[in-house]
Amino acid sequence: MAQQITLPDIQFTDYDVQKILSESLVSLQNKTGKVYEKADPDRILFLALMNEIIQLRVLIDREKKADLLKYATGIMLDYIGDLYGVVRLGANAATTQLRFTLSTQLSTASTIPGGTRVGLQNGDGTIYFTTNQTIIIPSGTLTGSVEATANVTGIAGNGFAVGQVNVLMDQLPFIANVSNTTITGGGAAVEGDDAFKERIRLAPESFSTAGPRDGYEYWAKSASSSIVDVGLSSPEPYEVIIVPLLEGGEIPGEELIQNVYDSVNDRTRRPLTDLVKVQAPVQVAYDINVKFYINRANEAESQTIEANIRQAIQDYILWQKSRLGRDINPTNLIGRMYAAGALRVEVTSPVFKDIGELEIPKETTPNIVYGGLVND
Repeated sequence: MAQQITLPDIQFTDYDVQKILSESLVSLQNKTGKVYEKADPDRILFLALMNEIIQLRVLIDREKKADLLKYATGIMLDYIGDLYGVVRLGANAATTQLRFTLSTQLSTASTIPGGTRVGLQNGDGTIYFTTNQTIIIPSGTLTGSVEATANVTGIAGNGFAVGQVNVLMDQLPFIANVSNTTITGGGAAVEGDDAFKERIRLAPESFSTAGPRDGYEYWAKSASSSIVDVGLSSPEPYEVIIVPLLEGGEIPGEELIQNVYDSVNDRTRRPLTDLVKVQAPVQVAYDINVKFYINRANEAESQTIEANIRQAIQDYILWQKSRLGRDINPTNLIGRMYAAGALRVEVTSPVFKDIGELEIPKETTPNIVYGGLVND
Protein backbone atom coordinates (compact mmCIF):
# COMPACT_ATOMS: atom_id res chain seq x y z
CA MET A 1 0.00 0.00 0.00
CA ALA A 2 1.13 3.55 -0.61
CA GLN A 3 2.56 5.06 2.55
CA GLN A 4 0.05 7.28 4.30
CA ILE A 5 1.18 10.12 6.52
CA THR A 6 -0.89 10.36 9.68
CA LEU A 7 -2.17 13.90 10.06
CA PRO A 8 -4.49 15.35 12.69
CA ASP A 9 -8.02 16.38 11.80
CA ILE A 10 -8.21 19.92 10.52
CA GLN A 11 -10.89 22.58 11.04
CA PHE A 12 -10.75 25.69 8.88
CA THR A 13 -13.31 27.75 10.82
CA ASP A 14 -14.49 27.85 14.43
CA TYR A 15 -18.23 27.20 14.71
CA ASP A 16 -18.72 26.50 18.41
CA VAL A 17 -22.24 27.95 18.69
CA GLN A 18 -22.34 28.82 22.41
CA LYS A 19 -18.83 30.26 22.39
CA ILE A 20 -19.47 32.47 19.36
CA LEU A 21 -22.86 33.73 20.56
CA SER A 22 -21.55 34.49 24.05
CA GLU A 23 -18.42 36.30 22.85
CA SER A 24 -20.32 38.23 20.16
CA LEU A 25 -22.99 39.39 22.62
CA VAL A 26 -20.34 40.57 25.11
CA SER A 27 -18.54 42.43 22.32
CA LEU A 28 -21.79 44.12 21.21
CA GLN A 29 -22.62 45.20 24.77
CA ASN A 30 -19.10 46.59 25.29
CA LYS A 31 -19.30 48.62 22.11
CA THR A 32 -22.82 49.98 22.64
CA GLY A 33 -22.67 50.33 26.42
CA LYS A 34 -26.08 48.74 26.61
CA VAL A 35 -27.15 45.56 28.44
CA TYR A 36 -29.48 43.50 26.26
CA GLU A 37 -32.09 41.54 28.19
CA LYS A 38 -33.27 38.17 26.85
CA ALA A 39 -36.56 39.60 25.58
CA ASP A 40 -34.92 42.65 23.97
CA PRO A 41 -35.88 42.71 20.23
CA ASP A 42 -32.40 43.98 19.33
CA ARG A 43 -30.80 41.02 21.14
CA ILE A 44 -33.13 38.55 19.39
CA LEU A 45 -32.33 40.09 15.98
CA PHE A 46 -28.59 40.10 16.70
CA LEU A 47 -28.52 36.44 17.77
CA ALA A 48 -30.55 35.46 14.70
CA LEU A 49 -27.99 37.15 12.46
CA MET A 50 -25.13 35.46 14.34
CA ASN A 51 -26.77 32.07 13.77
CA GLU A 52 -26.72 32.75 10.04
CA ILE A 53 -23.02 33.63 10.28
CA ILE A 54 -22.32 30.40 12.19
CA GLN A 55 -24.04 28.41 9.44
CA LEU A 56 -21.81 30.14 6.90
CA ARG A 57 -18.77 29.14 8.95
CA VAL A 58 -19.92 25.53 8.94
CA LEU A 59 -20.41 25.66 5.17
CA ILE A 60 -17.00 27.24 4.59
CA ASP A 61 -15.31 24.56 6.71
CA ARG A 62 -17.11 21.75 4.88
CA GLU A 63 -16.39 23.12 1.42
CA LYS A 64 -12.73 23.79 2.22
CA LYS A 65 -12.28 20.25 3.57
CA ALA A 66 -13.70 18.93 0.30
CA ASP A 67 -10.47 20.12 -1.35
CA LEU A 68 -8.55 17.49 0.65
CA LEU A 69 -8.51 13.79 -0.27
CA LYS A 70 -9.15 12.69 3.33
CA TYR A 71 -12.49 14.50 3.53
CA ALA A 72 -13.65 14.66 -0.10
CA THR A 73 -16.74 12.73 -1.17
CA GLY A 74 -18.91 12.43 -4.23
CA ILE A 75 -18.27 14.83 -7.09
CA MET A 76 -15.48 16.65 -5.23
CA LEU A 77 -13.60 13.35 -5.01
CA ASP A 78 -14.05 12.94 -8.77
CA TYR A 79 -12.43 16.34 -9.30
CA ILE A 80 -9.46 15.38 -7.11
CA GLY A 81 -9.11 12.14 -9.07
CA ASP A 82 -9.07 14.16 -12.28
CA LEU A 83 -5.87 15.89 -11.10
CA TYR A 84 -4.13 12.49 -11.24
CA GLY A 85 -5.92 11.20 -14.31
CA VAL A 86 -7.92 8.75 -12.18
CA VAL A 87 -11.57 8.19 -13.11
CA ARG A 88 -14.11 6.52 -10.83
CA LEU A 89 -14.84 3.00 -12.06
CA GLY A 90 -18.34 2.43 -13.34
CA ALA A 91 -20.64 -0.44 -12.50
CA ASN A 92 -19.72 -3.85 -13.93
CA ALA A 93 -22.00 -6.64 -15.06
CA ALA A 94 -21.27 -10.23 -14.05
CA THR A 95 -19.77 -12.56 -16.66
CA THR A 96 -19.54 -16.30 -17.20
CA GLN A 97 -18.63 -18.91 -19.82
CA LEU A 98 -21.54 -20.57 -21.64
CA ARG A 99 -21.24 -23.91 -23.41
CA PHE A 100 -23.73 -24.71 -26.17
CA THR A 101 -24.30 -28.37 -27.05
CA LEU A 102 -25.83 -29.51 -30.33
CA SER A 103 -28.41 -32.28 -30.49
CA THR A 104 -26.40 -34.07 -33.20
CA GLN A 105 -23.22 -33.69 -35.18
CA LEU A 106 -23.86 -31.67 -38.32
CA SER A 107 -22.20 -31.82 -41.70
CA THR A 108 -22.04 -28.00 -41.77
CA ALA A 109 -20.90 -25.43 -39.26
CA SER A 110 -23.49 -24.14 -36.77
CA THR A 111 -23.64 -20.47 -35.78
CA ILE A 112 -24.51 -19.11 -32.33
CA PRO A 113 -25.15 -15.40 -32.90
CA GLY A 114 -23.75 -12.75 -30.60
CA GLY A 115 -26.45 -11.42 -28.32
CA THR A 116 -28.05 -14.82 -27.73
CA ARG A 117 -29.82 -14.74 -24.35
CA VAL A 118 -29.64 -17.49 -21.73
CA GLY A 119 -31.68 -17.22 -18.52
CA LEU A 120 -31.58 -18.78 -15.09
CA GLN A 121 -33.01 -22.11 -14.09
CA ASN A 122 -36.34 -21.38 -12.35
CA GLY A 123 -35.74 -17.66 -12.93
CA ASP A 124 -38.35 -15.04 -13.77
CA GLY A 125 -36.51 -13.66 -16.78
CA THR A 126 -35.34 -10.44 -15.15
CA ILE A 127 -31.71 -11.60 -15.10
CA TYR A 128 -30.14 -13.30 -18.09
CA PHE A 129 -26.77 -13.54 -19.79
CA THR A 130 -26.04 -12.46 -23.36
CA THR A 131 -23.27 -13.92 -25.50
CA ASN A 132 -20.57 -11.35 -26.20
CA GLN A 133 -19.76 -12.50 -29.72
CA THR A 134 -20.80 -14.87 -32.47
CA ILE A 135 -19.27 -18.34 -32.30
CA ILE A 136 -19.07 -21.06 -34.90
CA ILE A 137 -19.36 -24.73 -33.93
CA PRO A 138 -17.44 -26.56 -36.68
CA SER A 139 -18.99 -29.47 -38.53
CA GLY A 140 -18.55 -32.76 -36.73
CA THR A 141 -18.28 -30.97 -33.34
CA LEU A 142 -20.98 -31.00 -30.68
CA THR A 143 -20.03 -28.10 -28.38
CA GLY A 144 -18.82 -24.52 -28.41
CA SER A 145 -18.10 -22.02 -25.63
CA VAL A 146 -18.35 -18.26 -25.42
CA GLU A 147 -18.19 -15.54 -22.77
CA ALA A 148 -21.51 -13.98 -21.77
CA THR A 149 -22.43 -10.89 -19.77
CA ALA A 150 -25.40 -10.26 -17.48
CA ASN A 151 -28.07 -7.83 -18.63
CA VAL A 152 -27.86 -5.95 -15.31
CA THR A 153 -24.91 -4.30 -13.62
CA GLY A 154 -23.97 -4.74 -9.99
CA ILE A 155 -23.88 -7.80 -7.76
CA ALA A 156 -27.29 -9.15 -8.81
CA GLY A 157 -25.67 -11.32 -11.48
CA ASN A 158 -22.99 -12.80 -9.20
CA GLY A 159 -22.84 -16.20 -7.58
CA PHE A 160 -24.91 -18.42 -9.86
CA ALA A 161 -23.50 -21.93 -9.71
CA VAL A 162 -22.14 -23.93 -12.63
CA GLY A 163 -25.10 -25.19 -14.67
CA GLN A 164 -27.62 -22.75 -13.19
CA VAL A 165 -27.67 -20.49 -16.29
CA ASN A 166 -29.31 -22.95 -18.68
CA VAL A 167 -32.53 -21.60 -20.19
CA LEU A 168 -32.17 -20.67 -23.87
CA MET A 169 -34.36 -17.60 -24.40
CA ASP A 170 -33.76 -17.23 -28.15
CA GLN A 171 -34.74 -20.21 -30.28
CA LEU A 172 -31.84 -21.71 -32.23
CA PRO A 173 -31.92 -24.86 -34.39
CA PHE A 174 -30.15 -28.04 -33.28
CA ILE A 175 -29.31 -26.73 -29.78
CA ALA A 176 -29.86 -29.53 -27.26
CA ASN A 177 -28.84 -27.54 -24.19
CA VAL A 178 -26.74 -24.68 -22.90
CA SER A 179 -25.24 -24.04 -19.46
CA ASN A 180 -22.61 -21.97 -17.73
CA THR A 181 -19.30 -23.72 -17.03
CA THR A 182 -18.04 -21.12 -14.53
CA ILE A 183 -19.62 -19.47 -11.52
CA THR A 184 -20.97 -16.07 -12.53
CA GLY A 185 -19.01 -13.20 -11.01
CA GLY A 186 -17.31 -9.85 -11.46
CA GLY A 187 -20.45 -7.76 -11.15
CA ALA A 188 -20.04 -4.64 -9.03
CA ALA A 189 -21.73 -1.33 -8.30
CA VAL A 190 -20.13 2.02 -9.15
CA GLU A 191 -16.84 2.38 -7.25
CA GLY A 192 -17.43 3.73 -3.75
CA ASP A 193 -15.65 6.71 -2.25
CA ASP A 194 -13.32 4.69 0.01
CA ALA A 195 -12.06 2.45 -2.80
CA PHE A 196 -11.73 5.43 -5.13
CA LYS A 197 -9.68 7.32 -2.53
CA GLU A 198 -7.31 4.37 -2.20
CA ARG A 199 -6.73 4.25 -5.96
CA ILE A 200 -6.08 8.01 -6.02
CA ARG A 201 -3.45 7.52 -3.29
CA LEU A 202 -1.85 4.77 -5.37
CA ALA A 203 -2.02 6.73 -8.63
CA PRO A 204 1.48 8.33 -8.42
CA GLU A 205 2.97 4.82 -8.30
CA SER A 206 1.34 4.07 -11.66
CA PHE A 207 3.40 6.75 -13.39
CA SER A 208 6.48 4.51 -13.27
CA THR A 209 7.08 1.47 -15.49
CA ALA A 210 9.92 0.21 -13.28
CA GLY A 211 7.59 -2.24 -11.57
CA PRO A 212 6.76 -0.68 -8.17
CA ARG A 213 4.57 -2.81 -5.94
CA ASP A 214 1.90 -0.15 -5.57
CA GLY A 215 1.88 0.40 -9.33
CA TYR A 216 0.83 -3.20 -9.91
CA GLU A 217 -1.78 -2.84 -7.16
CA TYR A 218 -3.19 0.29 -8.78
CA TRP A 219 -3.55 -1.26 -12.22
CA ALA A 220 -4.99 -4.49 -10.80
CA LYS A 221 -7.67 -2.57 -8.85
CA SER A 222 -8.42 -0.52 -11.96
CA ALA A 223 -9.62 -3.67 -13.74
CA SER A 224 -12.90 -3.77 -11.77
CA SER A 225 -14.66 -1.90 -8.99
CA SER A 226 -15.47 -5.29 -7.43
CA ILE A 227 -11.80 -5.76 -6.40
CA VAL A 228 -11.27 -4.78 -2.75
CA ASP A 229 -7.76 -6.13 -2.13
CA VAL A 230 -4.72 -7.18 -4.13
CA GLY A 231 -1.92 -9.45 -2.99
CA LEU A 232 1.51 -9.35 -4.64
CA SER A 233 4.51 -11.63 -4.44
CA SER A 234 7.79 -12.12 -6.28
CA PRO A 235 8.95 -15.67 -5.51
CA GLU A 236 11.64 -15.56 -8.23
CA PRO A 237 13.62 -12.73 -9.83
CA TYR A 238 11.56 -10.92 -12.47
CA GLU A 239 8.45 -12.95 -11.59
CA VAL A 240 5.36 -11.19 -10.22
CA ILE A 241 2.28 -12.97 -8.90
CA ILE A 242 -0.86 -10.86 -8.51
CA VAL A 243 -3.88 -12.10 -6.55
CA PRO A 244 -7.14 -10.08 -6.61
CA LEU A 245 -9.88 -10.47 -3.99
CA LEU A 246 -13.47 -9.42 -4.59
CA GLU A 247 -15.97 -7.65 -2.36
CA GLY A 248 -17.43 -9.89 0.32
CA GLY A 249 -14.46 -12.26 0.17
CA GLU A 250 -15.57 -13.69 -3.16
CA ILE A 251 -13.05 -15.49 -5.36
CA PRO A 252 -12.55 -14.01 -8.85
CA GLY A 253 -13.54 -16.15 -11.83
CA GLU A 254 -11.59 -16.78 -15.00
CA GLU A 255 -13.01 -13.75 -16.79
CA LEU A 256 -12.04 -11.28 -14.07
CA ILE A 257 -8.59 -12.84 -13.68
CA GLN A 258 -8.10 -12.30 -17.42
CA ASN A 259 -9.25 -8.67 -17.07
CA VAL A 260 -6.69 -8.07 -14.33
CA TYR A 261 -3.99 -9.76 -16.43
CA ASP A 262 -4.80 -7.51 -19.39
CA SER A 263 -4.75 -4.42 -17.16
CA VAL A 264 -1.33 -5.07 -15.57
CA ASN A 265 0.34 -6.42 -18.74
CA ASP A 266 -0.12 -3.37 -20.91
CA ARG A 267 3.31 -2.63 -22.36
CA THR A 268 3.19 0.93 -21.01
CA ARG A 269 2.71 -0.42 -17.46
CA ARG A 270 4.74 -3.60 -17.12
CA PRO A 271 8.56 -3.68 -17.20
CA LEU A 272 9.76 -5.64 -20.22
CA THR A 273 11.61 -8.15 -18.03
CA ASP A 274 8.72 -8.96 -15.68
CA LEU A 275 6.83 -12.23 -16.00
CA VAL A 276 3.43 -11.38 -14.53
CA LYS A 277 0.96 -14.05 -13.41
CA VAL A 278 -2.55 -13.44 -12.09
CA GLN A 279 -4.25 -16.10 -10.02
CA ALA A 280 -7.10 -16.56 -7.55
CA PRO A 281 -6.45 -16.50 -3.79
CA VAL A 282 -5.68 -19.78 -2.08
CA GLN A 283 -8.51 -20.59 0.34
CA VAL A 284 -7.59 -21.91 3.79
CA ALA A 285 -10.52 -23.72 5.40
CA TYR A 286 -11.35 -23.25 9.08
CA ASP A 287 -14.15 -24.42 11.36
CA ILE A 288 -16.43 -22.41 13.62
CA ASN A 289 -17.74 -24.28 16.66
CA VAL A 290 -19.12 -21.96 19.33
CA LYS A 291 -21.55 -22.09 22.22
CA PHE A 292 -22.89 -19.01 23.94
CA TYR A 293 -25.04 -18.13 26.94
CA ILE A 294 -27.16 -15.11 27.80
CA ASN A 295 -27.61 -13.51 31.21
CA ARG A 296 -30.87 -14.62 32.84
CA ALA A 297 -31.42 -11.03 33.91
CA ASN A 298 -31.90 -10.21 30.20
CA GLU A 299 -34.52 -12.91 29.63
CA ALA A 300 -37.06 -10.47 28.23
CA GLU A 301 -34.58 -9.41 25.54
CA SER A 302 -32.99 -12.80 25.01
CA GLN A 303 -34.39 -13.36 21.50
CA THR A 304 -33.04 -10.01 20.31
CA ILE A 305 -29.68 -10.66 21.98
CA GLU A 306 -29.47 -14.12 20.43
CA ALA A 307 -30.14 -12.63 16.97
CA ASN A 308 -27.48 -9.98 17.58
CA ILE A 309 -24.91 -12.61 18.57
CA ARG A 310 -25.63 -14.72 15.51
CA GLN A 311 -25.27 -11.61 13.34
CA ALA A 312 -21.97 -10.80 15.08
CA ILE A 313 -20.70 -14.25 14.07
CA GLN A 314 -21.70 -13.60 10.46
CA ASP A 315 -19.96 -10.20 10.61
CA TYR A 316 -16.83 -11.96 11.87
CA ILE A 317 -16.95 -14.42 8.98
CA LEU A 318 -17.18 -11.53 6.50
CA TRP A 319 -14.38 -9.60 8.26
CA GLN A 320 -12.13 -12.66 8.27
CA LYS A 321 -12.25 -13.07 4.49
CA SER A 322 -12.39 -9.40 3.44
CA ARG A 323 -8.61 -9.01 3.17
CA LEU A 324 -5.83 -11.23 1.90
CA GLY A 325 -3.39 -12.52 4.49
CA ARG A 326 -5.65 -11.82 7.48
CA ASP A 327 -4.77 -14.35 10.18
CA ILE A 328 -7.57 -16.54 11.54
CA ASN A 329 -8.19 -14.86 14.87
CA PRO A 330 -10.67 -16.33 17.39
CA THR A 331 -10.12 -13.39 19.76
CA ASN A 332 -11.91 -11.12 17.31
CA LEU A 333 -14.84 -13.55 17.18
CA ILE A 334 -15.12 -13.74 20.98
CA GLY A 335 -14.97 -9.94 21.29
CA ARG A 336 -17.77 -9.48 18.78
CA MET A 337 -19.98 -12.03 20.57
CA TYR A 338 -19.47 -10.36 23.95
CA ALA A 339 -20.16 -6.95 22.43
CA ALA A 340 -23.44 -8.32 21.01
CA GLY A 341 -24.62 -9.34 24.48
CA ALA A 342 -23.26 -12.81 25.28
CA LEU A 343 -22.56 -13.47 28.97
CA ARG A 344 -20.33 -16.48 28.36
CA VAL A 345 -18.71 -17.80 25.19
CA GLU A 346 -17.13 -21.21 24.57
CA VAL A 347 -15.10 -21.45 21.37
CA THR A 348 -13.79 -24.85 20.32
CA SER A 349 -12.71 -23.57 16.95
CA PRO A 350 -11.29 -21.65 15.21
CA VAL A 351 -7.83 -21.52 16.71
CA PHE A 352 -5.31 -18.88 15.77
CA LYS A 353 -3.60 -19.61 12.46
CA ASP A 354 -1.18 -17.62 10.30
CA ILE A 355 -2.43 -16.90 6.79
CA GLY A 356 -0.08 -16.29 3.87
CA GLU A 357 -0.13 -13.01 2.00
CA LEU A 358 -1.80 -14.62 -1.03
CA GLU A 359 -4.26 -16.69 1.00
CA ILE A 360 -7.73 -16.06 2.38
CA PRO A 361 -9.59 -17.83 5.22
CA LYS A 362 -12.67 -19.76 4.14
CA GLU A 363 -15.23 -20.88 6.72
CA THR A 364 -16.88 -24.27 6.66
CA THR A 365 -20.51 -24.57 7.78
CA PRO A 366 -20.61 -22.86 11.22
CA ASN A 367 -21.82 -24.88 14.22
CA ILE A 368 -23.47 -22.31 16.51
CA VAL A 369 -25.17 -23.50 19.71
CA TYR A 370 -27.26 -21.34 22.04
CA GLY A 371 -26.70 -22.70 25.57
CA GLY A 372 -29.62 -20.84 27.13
CA LEU A 373 -29.97 -18.45 30.06
CA VAL A 374 -27.51 -18.53 32.96
CA ASN A 375 -26.99 -16.49 36.09
CA ASP A 376 -24.34 -13.81 36.15
